[in-house]
Amino acid sequence: MALLDASHADKNIVDRRKQPRNRDMSVVVRSARERLMQRPKTEHFERELLFMHTRALIINAATIPLLIAIVTVTSIFAGFGQQMIIWACFSICLYALLGLLARQINRTSISDGHIHQWHLVYLLGHFVTGIGWTYFIFLQCEVCGISQFSIIKAVVLILAMAITAVFSSALRLAVPIAFTLPILAYISAVSDSLGDPAQATMVVMLLAGLTFFYLVATRLNYSVVLTLALQAEKDALIAELETANAMSDEGRRRAEEANLAKSRFLASMSHELRTPLNAILGFSEVMVREVLGPIENATYREYASDIHASGEHLLNLINEILDLSRVEAGRHTLSEDAVMLTEIADECIRMMSLKARNKEITLIAQFESGMLPMMGDERSLRQILLNLMANAVKFTPSKGKVYVKIGWTAGGGQYLSVRDTGPGIPADEIPIVLSAFGQGSIAIKTAEQGTGLGLPIVQALVHVHDGEFHLFSKLREGTEALATFPRSRIATSAGKNKSSSQSQKAA
Repeated sequence: MALLDASHADKNIVDRRKQPRNRDMSVVVRSARERLMQRPKTEHFERELLFMHTRALIINAATIPLLIAIVTVTSIFAGFGQQMIIWACFSICLYALLGLLARQINRTSISDGHIHQWHLVYLLGHFVTGIGWTYFIFLQCEVCGISQFSIIKAVVLILAMAITAVFSSALRLAVPIAFTLPILAYISAVSDSLGDPAQATMVVMLLAGLTFFYLVATRLNYSVVLTLALQAEKDALIAELETANAMSDEGRRRAEEANLAKSRFLASMSHELRTPLNAILGFSEVMVREVLGPIENATYREYASDIHASGEHLLNLINEILDLSRVEAGRHTLSEDAVMLTEIADECIRMMSLKARNKEITLIAQFESGMLPMMGDERSLRQILLNLMANAVKFTPSKGKVYVKIGWTAGGGQYLSVRDTGPGIPADEIPIVLSAFGQGSIAIKTAEQGTGLGLPIVQALVHVHDGEFHLFSKLREGTEALATFPRSRIATSAGKNKSSSQSQKAA
């Protein structure tokens, strides 16, 4: 059986069970993913890298000066004299100048036209700090008695390179710029003793360390650039999605406003439309019955009869449109009372019995026993049943059957069902027949075509009663329309005492 919840049937024949696809939003997401897969380029983020290097210098301003202080204190205990203190003060001053430069750049807004200039200034600052390490390489202490002091210098230099590579990764050339000169100075200082395996090993370690830490700085720099690229793409994607979402919300708001304006317009046109139609119907009926005298021309009488029939059809159409528009515009009011669905169903069966007999269709009532009153608008509930039964009788062939059921739901509510043995509705046409003015292929082929508003009116009236409307159908087996009402609408004993006073409830 094909099943569709009426609440998911749109007036524009859209099945809302399928999530709507926004083509523009899909393009945005796909293009963003493609950009994320591309290799980010450093030149796109030079300003951000310069700022990150500035922040790193400020935060880690005391790291290498602390290393210098530790080396100095250790050297003093080992017997070094005033020259070590002079070197420490000189080197710390150089790093202090680099830190002050970073603070100055941090306070200054860096324009895009001055990025390369500041980049060169930073490289120059790191080169100046390398002069301090070069000075350290040439320190000598003949009276200290440390035979492997050059090896200690190499170890300290490697530590300084490692620290610089970590906190200067945003400026990957900082390591070679700062330590190439000290390493060359070290090679020059030990050139006479390169035959010593220890000295040769330290030279190789310094060169390898310079290369290694440059590669480390390069990989860290790439990671930083990748992070910046991902952040930028995420921000761009969020901005584009917000724009697309805002446009979608605006379009939906305008559509809702237009639909509400249409509904309000039609709901307010009841008097203006019905007054001339009543005049047309009245005068045409007078002419058809020849109240004011006989009409000798038979063609005129036929025309008058056609005018009257067309006027009645148009009036029914307008009444249905206005009923649906009032519900959509929120102007439909319920005159609630405690009513029995079985009594309303009996009345509707009597009203439809003549039409059913003319088509040799059997109306079968199947009511559960012990039904209780429910709070609802008797006129609206009667209209629900009449519309469903009229559809069933209309599309059920001769000798067919229409079942009208009233009973209890599993949740303690009540339901009404109208099932026929007609030709059924194809599954793909159910959203169409539940939409305003929608008609299936079978309805189009039959001679008894309607306005296509019966089921939309039914589902609207069921919803204002807090209920749910479902349509089940299968080809060549029939169709069942099911309206369920919640347990909260079942009239209790207290509700029965209040049933004498009608309550107006805005839909």
